[in-house]
Amino acid sequence: MVFSSLTFLYFFLPGVAILYFICKNRVYRNAILLVASVLFYAWGEPKFVVLMLAASFVAYIGGFLIERWRNRKSLCKAACIITSLLLLSNLLIFKYLNFATENLKLLFGENFPVTQIVLPIGISFYTFQILSYVIDLYRGQVALQKNFFYLTLYVCFFPQLIAGPIVRYQTVEEEIHTRQESLEDITEGLKRFIIGLAKKVILANGIAAVPELVYGGDPNVYGSAMYWIAAIAYALQIFFDFSGYSDMAIGLGRIFGFHFLENFNDPYSSKSITEFWRRWHISLSSWFRYYIYIPLGGNRVGRLRWILNILVVWGLTGFWHGAQWNFLLWGLYYALILLIEKYLLSKVLKKLPGILSWAYAMVLILIGWVLFSQTELPQLWNSLKIMFSFRSTDWVVVAAAD
Repeated sequence: MVFSSLTFLYFFLPGVAILYFICKNRVYRNAILLVASVLFYAWGEPKFVVLMLAASFVAYIGGFLIERWRNRKSLCKAACIITSLLLLSNLLIFKYLNFATENLKLLFGENFPVTQIVLPIGISFYTFQILSYVIDLYRGQVALQKNFFYLTLYVCFFPQLIAGPIVRYQTVEEEIHTRQESLEDITEGLKRFIIGLAKKVILANGIAAVPELVYGGDPNVYGSAMYWIAAIAYALQIFFDFSGYSDMAIGLGRIFGFHFLENFNDPYSSKSITEFWRRWHISLSSWFRYYIYIPLGGNRVGRLRWILNILVVWGLTGFWHGAQWNFLLWGLYYALILLIEKYLLSKVLKKLPGILSWAYAMVLILIGWVLFSQTELPQLWNSLKIMFSFRSTDWVVVAAAD
């Protein structure tokens, strides 16, 4: 089920809201949200609900072990590591095993067995959320959640389950137990949801036709100008898509008394790539900062180690988006630009007129979205080559295209 479906808009959401607000007891309200979230996830693939509940149970037991061995550092750390590895192995198997076996087949020949595992929807998001609970509990930043059903509600809460934002447990820790719904929250939440729905259904889905037409068409017809237009269209499409889902999630959460953090902050106004990644998909970049970058030493290490940290974090960021080589290239592309800005361009960009620094950032962002959008490497290379080859466009054919 998706937020833009008629089933969700006309039946699921109104039904859940009516049941929720009829009840006055907090426990019953949480129970309604939990059951609704499980049904929401089970709508498409019921069998994967078991996988999500099993991951929640692993975190639940791991959390008790971490708390039990709080004063025995080695055992406490071991419990955190083992729990995290179990959760990550779930993600690795379902998201990356197909990719690994397909590439091993290229190395070892046709006889190498290739897996065909279906990717559970939302597994990247809920795995990262569960990991935030386990790691923050180990760090002493959140309290142990002794109620399995409340922990599961955090994991599978339907507003942010499918497409984020990634909500850290500490953001909603208190609101699970003590939130206060209000008419203001309900009205503001509905407004935010409607804005997000319009972004997704009207803008993102409409704009998507342009890159689909160009990337799926004849390169001899669609020259350099159209490929740049396609890159701009895709940049708008993915922004309205991602930010639209975030708006809908934030709005739905607020209707039920939860206050999620903002996930996008006008990213296309950025005047550097460093600034762009402070504004784009904030929950994801924050997650990698808190749980990968800082534990690796952040910028408190030597130059070579810091460069390695940047490459690791951005390689993982790229690969998190999908099990394809283009996503890894996309992540490393941004790692390289961030390193160049750090050591060579930061002072120059500050001295440039605003319009020039903005143009610099937007050109690099558009190239990045081409890397992101093309999963087939030959097609990716061809798209980039056409963009920079000054190839003419057959505007007569383009004008006649549907």
